[in-house]
Amino acid sequence: MTVRLKLTLSYAGFLMVAGGLLLAVVWVFLLRYVPDVTSGPSLGPGPGRFIPNRSDLQRAFVPKAAWAMAALLVLGLVGGWVLAGRMLAPLSRITRATRMATDGSLAHRIQLEGPQDEFRELADAFDTMLARLEAHILEQQRFAANASHELRTPLAISQTLLDVARTDPNRDAGELVERLRFVNTRAIDLTEALLLLSRADQRSFTREQVDLSLMAEEATETLLPLAEARGIDIVTDADYSPTVGSHALLLQLSTNLVHNAIVHNLADDGTIWVTTGTESGRAVLTVENTGAALSKQLVSTIVEPFHRGSQRIRTDHAGVGLGLAIVQSIVRAHDGTLTLAPREGGGLSASVRLPGEPPVSSERR
Repeated sequence: MTVRLKLTLSYAGFLMVAGGLLLAVVWVFLLRYVPDVTSGPSLGPGPGRFIPNRSDLQRAFVPKAAWAMAALLVLGLVGGWVLAGRMLAPLSRITRATRMATDGSLAHRIQLEGPQDEFRELADAFDTMLARLEAHILEQQRFAANASHELRTPLAISQTLLDVARTDPNRDAGELVERLRFVNTRAIDLTEALLLLSRADQRSFTREQVDLSLMAEEATETLLPLAEARGIDIVTDADYSPTVGSHALLLQLSTNLVHNAIVHNLADDGTIWVTTGTESGRAVLTVENTGAALSKQLVSTIVEPFHRGSQRIRTDHAGVGLGLAIVQSIVRAHDGTLTLAPREGGGLSASVRLPGEPPVSSERR
């Protein structure tokens, strides 16, 4: 049985019960004013006065009541079928959109009109889900294409080096090995970054109490030699910033932000400011750096995978182009927000806000 048929039978059944109860009330009410005479009609005072008995009432009332119940049944079935169809029409549109999405058409939207009722809320929620799913699939397709390109590059370089070595036996083998080692290292780094990105997206990690200030301090200490080699000062203001999440992933987040601030800084006399704290009950980590002037349009795209600064370039410390993409995925996996904005005078400001530590565990370890 379809839902429409069930609703129709329910409407008709309710109408029949209501009609039956109404007729029963009328019958009981009439019986109070009809005498119980078992034989012949009763003549009242005065000539030509006829008072019906209960048998007369039954012969007159029961057929009319039966016709009334039959009419109510027909009216209930027809009216219930029409009303159920009108009420379920939005559900039919949602079903068609679901089938189209199942067939791979994610661009279709229901866009249900009418009052803000339960069906409208369901349709709007479904449209929102389709929009997010479509954007996610497009992002995954771009990511897969970029990842394939990035992984193919070191393999192609290795193949070229090996072909050159085979055709030129007098070539220095030490130089060839060193270049192959460098290319292989980049391929390994890229693969590990892709695995880390996948792990963050799947949220397959154990949550524990973490202090973002300790993560920031560990990240700056690890990358301090690189900053000093490039003539960059790191200024740290780490206040207690508790949150709940993965220690390893949040450390990777902090490291990526600081590393990005180092490699995309001024050639000399650059500065990085790393601050942590709490704001409105949320843990906040902010990393700002000097550097080239950035437009808002450029800043809005640098979290895309394999995007390196203002163009797709490689330097000695350019990384694999997944630094901020990994940061974005880690932030999403921890139900936080990442805000990127160009600094006045050049450089970038990156701010991460994560849910604060639950009140039951507010003491600093």
